[in-house]
Amino acid sequence: MSVCAGKLTYTGGCEIGPRPIDMHIKALRQMGVKVHDAHHGFLYCEADKLRGCDIQLDFPSVGATENIMLAAVFSEGETVIRQAAKEPEIVDLQNFLIKMGVKVSGAGTSVIRITGSKKKLNNVEHSVIPDRIVAGTYLVAAGITGGDLTLKNIVAEHISSIVSYLREAGCCIDLKRDSLHIYGPARPRSIDVIRTLPYPGFPTDMQSQFVSLLSIAKGTSIVVETIFDNRYKHVEELLRMGADIKLEGRLAVIKGVEKLTGANVCARDLRGGAALVLAGLAAEGTTVISGIKHIDRGYEDIELKLSNAGALIERKD
Repeated sequence: MSVCAGKLTYTGGCEIGPRPIDMHIKALRQMGVKVHDAHHGFLYCEADKLRGCDIQLDFPSVGATENIMLAAVFSEGETVIRQAAKEPEIVDLQNFLIKMGVKVSGAGTSVIRITGSKKKLNNVEHSVIPDRIVAGTYLVAAGITGGDLTLKNIVAEHISSIVSYLREAGCCIDLKRDSLHIYGPARPRSIDVIRTLPYPGFPTDMQSQFVSLLSIAKGTSIVVETIFDNRYKHVEELLRMGADIKLEGRLAVIKGVEKLTGANVCARDLRGGAALVLAGLAAEGTTVISGIKHIDRGYEDIELKLSNAGALIERKD
């Protein structure tokens, strides 16, 4: 009998609140993995084989759903994931696995089924779907500046909730099959309430960008963050720029001001950093953003793309 073993670190990424991996560990244990207590930040795992089983997730976690799907590929028998995440990235992973010869179905619904196999997987080529959060960020850039922008190579269905709120904020949007044309308003309108939710709801990864947009909107808006505990770090920086935002736990009350003013601010996380870039585009004067390593994790050459669209933005060493 052969035993496979390995060690892995705890999750990293942005500090936006607790990111427990208990669902991951619970699922792996159900599949036959022995997970030992962490030592010096590492988890130690071993298994002689993986077995398919019925797994009920406590929350539709994207990472847990993907991890279970991958573990199930070479498990014995069928694995069923209930209350699975429905994000487009899950469907894209299923399409990739199907090309490789894996028997999997249900991605995009709450129940996914994977039949394990001992067969060698096929070599394939696969194009990853467009990044819906990057697309949404550039759409907000047009909305916050009153810009005129065309995005190509998008999947309209993936950004429908983002588009809906942008229209509510006064943006004119013309959607085609794989492109989108947006005209930003002279000044955005306020939005009564935005509540972050798992897909197909409004994505938590777009909350920060919309807070920037609504900070100059006409009227008062409310944003409710339901996914992460600590996703308002950008608010303190927006206040430096003249925004009027009050936080009450996971709720942000945003009274739109006529203009923001450039300031020295710091990106504390990925999407919060993008929100500060957007605020800087609309602000009067110069905005200097430090901590851009966070922004670079999610946006390739963001300053070049925005500069090509007419923004006055540059990267300094």
